[in-house]
Amino acid sequence: MSEAFFGNFDLASVAIWLFWIFFAGLIYYIQRENMREGYPLEDDDGNISANQGLFPVPEDKTFKLPHGRGEVTVPSGQNEDRKDLALAKTAAGNGFPFIPTGDPMTDGVGPASWAPRRDVPELDGHGKPKIIPMAATDHFHVSAGPDPRGLPVHAGDGEVVGTISDMWIDEPEQLVRYLEIELDAEHGGGKRLVPMTMARIWFGKVKVRSIFGKHFAAVPQTASPKQVTLLEEEKIMAYYGGGTLYASAQRLEPQLG
Repeated sequence: MSEAFFGNFDLASVAIWLFWIFFAGLIYYIQRENMREGYPLEDDDGNISANQGLFPVPEDKTFKLPHGRGEVTVPSGQNEDRKDLALAKTAAGNGFPFIPTGDPMTDGVGPASWAPRRDVPELDGHGKPKIIPMAATDHFHVSAGPDPRGLPVHAGDGEVVGTISDMWIDEPEQLVRYLEIELDAEHGGGKRLVPMTMARIWFGKVKVRSIFGKHFAAVPQTASPKQVTLLEEEKIMAYYGGGTLYASAQRLEPQLG
């Protein structure tokens, strides 16, 4: 009597091996897809790195952007990296920190660095700018907590630099993203945005701790009074964030909590 074909066939063993093969292939696929931005790797001088890692860079893939914003091809069609940064090496080898050679806040380096994002506003699902000033819409009002409009703005050194003139709303998320400051003439005049996360509203004033009065005139401005682009957001947030370290020489020294 002949044996059945699967008589000595271990289905459990085959199933587990098929699972491991599938799982290994999945890891390989996901890792390559994860390499569509920031690759091929570069060294500290901007040259192609000799060690590109275990996985090869994936083939180009073209994505069609919504709302008529064209196409983007990655990994070869990435935004061009920033060049000629005001930084100097502290050691000959790779991996050592760089030091700023100018004003790091205006140069956009170190903690004040920003990425070259597209100079267009972020859009909602209907193709309209997500972030707009409250004055441009009647869909929002302050229903809880203090209304900061009209309050004085105090810098990290205590200087009063202006007043809050408006709030900029992320309509889809229903959040306040920025406060708009009307600067006094001695602090540069005009309007500047401050990220809501970098401001504190308390005791009848708005406190912006990260930068001092002398820094507000150089806060990056928006090209339009009714919208902010992705690139402008990068520069604004980088400026305030960089001030947390670079606003004064004392902040560069070790701090005791």
